Order: sequence, then C-alpha cells, then structure tokens
Amino acid sequence: MEGVLWYVLTGTRGGANRIRILRELSDRPRNANRLAEELHLDYKTVRHHLDVLVQNGVVEHSGTGYGSVYIPSGQTRQHWDTIERIIAQVNE
Repeated sequence: MEGVLWYVLTGTRGGANRIRILRELSDRPRNANRLAEELHLDYKTVRHHLDVLVQNGVVEHSGTGYGSVYIPSGQTRQHWDTIERIIAQVNE
C-alpha cells in the first residue's frame, strides 16, 4: 500500500488535489459535490480524482450515484503515517 500511496499522491499529475481530498475525508465522509465546494474545485475534477483513489484502494464509497459518500479505506488508515510523510515531503 505504501507504494500505491506514493504513486497516487506524488507520481502523477493531480497528486496535490488527491492529498487535499484525503485530508478532507480524514475529518468526515463527504460526497463529491461537498468536496468540490469545500476545495473550490470543479465537480468533474473531484470525481476524476475520487475514481483514481477508489481504483487504487485508497478510498471507498457507500451508496451510488450523486449521493455516494467517500471515506479513506481501512488500508489507508493503517498507513496514515505514510500519508503524513508524503504531505511533509510535498510541502518542503
């Protein structure tokens, strides 16, 4: 999972937005629309990043369609120290 986190959050364009999304989701579950509003991002951009995060097992969702709510996966929570290291490195 560490390799996946490093790749998804730093090895691709959009990593900074994915970090922002993960930080928001660590506080509480949210749907894509709420994330777009809170992060001042386009809804389609947020949906794209959420799809990438889901495909890589970083976040999971419950529900379907517009009301689907996203949360960090169990594996992501177990490796949150890696995410903190990634954030520290990106912010240097």
